[in-house]
Amino acid sequence: MSRLINPDSAGKDRTRLSKAIVLSIRELAKQKDVTTEAKDLAAFIALALQSISEGIDASVVAWEKRDYWVKADRFRMEWIWTGQYAEKMKNAVLKDDWATIAMLMPQIAQKFGKVAVSENHRLGKPWVGAYRQLNHP
Repeated sequence: MSRLINPDSAGKDRTRLSKAIVLSIRELAKQKDVTTEAKDLAAFIALALQSISEGIDASVVAWEKRDYWVKADRFRMEWIWTGQYAEKMKNAVLKDDWATIAMLMPQIAQKFGKVAVSENHRLGKPWVGAYRQLNHP
């Protein structure tokens, strides 16, 4: 039997979500008022960060199997902030605390500073409906 290759690995999910977060931050920066789209954008960022955080352990399993503990720990430390920021964003969105959201946006954008999203991206609008999903998990 041949090896099964999962095309939707945690690494690919993390890359796709990172690009979607960068795109969401750009769109949120364009918003003038607190609209339903602005709420969806902020909620999507919280959900995407949570999803990235949940995929970290899956990413390091292969390294731990080969006893690359230092590499696995370094990777965890590099991405540990995603769970913390996801929780802060989620709480701010649910409480309609836009001052906190405005404060978190540049911090999150700085973490994804090296992520490039082209103008012809195929990501669409992944944030549509995210606010409802955040409110009713």
